[in-house]
Amino acid sequence: MSSAEAVAPVFDIETGLQELVARGYQFVHPADERGEVVAVVGVRVHDDVVDVVRLNAEDDVVATRMPGTEENIFEPERWLWRRRGDGAQVLTEILSLPDAC
Repeated sequence: MSSAEAVAPVFDIETGLQELVARGYQFVHPADERGEVVAVVGVRVHDDVVDVVRLNAEDDVVATRMPGTEENIFEPERWLWRRRGDGAQVLTEILSLPDAC
């Protein structure tokens, strides 16, 4: 799929998160100095890639697929695929990627 193509949202955020968990994503919830959660971050390592999904807000989600050789998965130097935008759209797109690249 080219970056210009858009996938119509299939998953709402709750359903998308449930599907990520079903596919083996592990989640962390980074907090600020007051203990307030600032994001929900899911990571899945599979085949020779790492997928990371960061939900900052319902309309601010970033999903990245990178080579498994990346040293810092939260600030990768290279990625194979990346999207940022509305949660339902981004979750639909990452869930539509094939497992292997």
